[in-house]
Amino acid sequence: MSTDNLLSLKDDMVAFIEGHGMKRLPGYVTEDIPSVLWEDRGNTDAWKDFVEMAKHVGSPFVTFSEMTLDREELDTLIEEAGEMNFPDEEAAELVEAKWLRKYADKLGYIQLGFVYQGIVFMHETTTEWYERYQALLENLEAFQDIVIDDAHSHGDEDE
Repeated sequence: MSTDNLLSLKDDMVAFIEGHGMKRLPGYVTEDIPSVLWEDRGNTDAWKDFVEMAKHVGSPFVTFSEMTLDREELDTLIEEAGEMNFPDEEAAELVEAKWLRKYADKLGYIQLGFVYQGIVFMHETTTEWYERYQALLENLEAFQDIVIDDAHSHGDEDE
């Protein structure tokens, strides 16, 4: 998606879903639930086909989840990236975290879903900055896991 803020798309989605007589169920489908991800193949209106499919199979609702980049969470992320790379002010993670500041309070991710025959079908719309944000979170979590594992292994050697 070429936009930096999905807010107007969200409004369109809400109107389209309600226009089909369906309800929105606020809920996020996690990775541990059997699911099928809708492939939009570059079609920016594929979410409409997705909603129409939900209606076609008789789903009374579509799950609807969104993510806005919270300014406080971003400040925490910048702090963690700074601590991880101290004293290097030009470390990639820190530069990336600071770059994300311009997207604070913007909507970057929307997940739609419906259940059919025990499987959740999902459609995700995301911005480029949100994908970069997620990659940064994963990198910082992996680094913290390494530090924690390393601290535990050094503790075992003392025994």
